Amino acid sequence: MSNSITLHKKSSLDGVVKNLPSSKSISNRAIIIDALTGGKSKLQNLSDANDTRLMKKLIGSTDSVLDVEDAGTTMRFLTAFNAIKGETRVITGTDRMKQRPIALLVDALRKMGAEIEYGEKEGFPPIKTMGFKGQTAPELSIRGDVSSQYISALMMVAPVLPKGLTLKFEGQVTSRPYIEMTASLMNEFGVKCEVLEKEVHIAHQSYRPTEVTIESDWSAASYWYGFTALAEQATIELPMMTMKSIQGDRVVVEMMEVLGVKSEAKGSSLVLTKQNHQPEFSWDFKHCPDLAQTVSVVCAAKGINGTFTGLESLRIKETDRIMALQQELQKLGAIFFEQDGKWILIPSRSRQFDSLSFETYLDHRMAMAFAPLATLADVTIEDPAVTRKSYPKFWEDIQGLGFKAAVV
Repeated sequence: MSNSITLHKKSSLDGVVKNLPSSKSISNRAIIIDALTGGKSKLQNLSDANDTRLMKKLIGSTDSVLDVEDAGTTMRFLTAFNAIKGETRVITGTDRMKQRPIALLVDALRKMGAEIEYGEKEGFPPIKTMGFKGQTAPELSIRGDVSSQYISALMMVAPVLPKGLTLKFEGQVTSRPYIEMTASLMNEFGVKCEVLEKEVHIAHQSYRPTEVTIESDWSAASYWYGFTALAEQATIELPMMTMKSIQGDRVVVEMMEVLGVKSEAKGSSLVLTKQNHQPEFSWDFKHCPDLAQTVSVVCAAKGINGTFTGLESLRIKETDRIMALQQELQKLGAIFFEQDGKWILIPSRSRQFDSLSFETYLDHRMAMAFAPLATLADVTIEDPAVTRKSYPKFWEDIQGLGFKAAVV
C-alpha cells in the first residue's frame, strides 16, 4: 500500500472520466435480493468497488467466519440475510468496524425470531448468527434517524418471512432516498412495497429472477463536480449518467448549481461546466450525507459561507467525519463548528495555497473530497489506497484528465 500520492496543480480540465464506477448502493442491494431468489438473476455492470466485491464473495460463502473488512453495508446486509436464512456464521471486520453500532438491527432481528450473539462488545460487531426459530413478530418499530442500511436490510428479507413485515419509523426519517431505492429495486424483482411517511408494509411474497443493469454511481460523480467547481476552466464528461435516477445523491446537481457547476445531458452522458456561484450555501443533508464532505471542501476553497444540517450520521461512518472535516478544513483556513443544531462553515479570507497535505482517516470519501483541491495547488493525500472501497480507479481517472501524480 502506498503511503501517499501527490497531485500536481492543474487548473484547466477537459476530458472524459473513463472509469466512473457503477452504483455501489444498487449493486449491493441487487446481490442480496438475487441471493434471495436463488442466484438466478442476471446482474449487469456491477460495481467493482471493494465493498461490492466483498458482498459478492461473502454472500455465497460457506466459511464459518465472514470478514467484511471496513464495509458497513456488507456487515448490515449480511447480518440480516444470514439471520433470516438461519445460517450459523460469525460476521466480523476491521477494528473500526467493531466500533460501528449494530444493536438496532440485531434487536430487530431478535424480535423477529433470529438467534444472534455478540462476540466481543455488546451492541457492536463481531456478531454470530445461529438460527431462525420462526417468525415471532410481523410488526416492528425502529428509529428512523439512524443508518437507512438497517431499514433496507430488514426490508429486503421481509418478503421471505411467513408473515411479511411492517416497519414503523420512530422520529425523523433520514436518508429516505436509500429506503426508496431499496423498494424500487425490490419491485424490479417482483416484490411490492408500500412505503409511507412513517412506515413500510411488505407482505409475504416471492422474488422473481430478473435482469438488472446497474447505473453509474452519483456519489462517485460528486467528486467530479468538486473538480469542476474549483477549476479555473472545466468541461468534464461523465459517461452513463442519467438525470433520472433512484439514487438520492443525484441531488448533487441542484447543490452544485449553487456552487458554480452546470450539468447538461449529452446522449447517455452528463457534461459538467463552470458557471457563477452564489456567496452562501445552505442544505439539509439528512437524505444525502455522503455529499457533505465534498460540498464543505468546495465551500471552503471558494470562499462560500455554508450552513449544514442533517449531519448526525457522519459520526458513525468509516471515521468520525465531523471530526475529520474540522481537522482538515483548518488547513484551508476554514472553521467548521456547531451552533444551535446546525454546522457552520466560515472560509478564510485568504485562500492562496502553494501546497497542501491531507489525512484520510481510513475513509475513502475524505480522500476523494479533498483531491479536487489539486486544481488550486499541489496536493498530497495520505493513504490513497482507501479509495478502493468505492472507486478503485479514482486516481487513474484523475491522471486521465491530465494531472501528474507522484506516488510515494
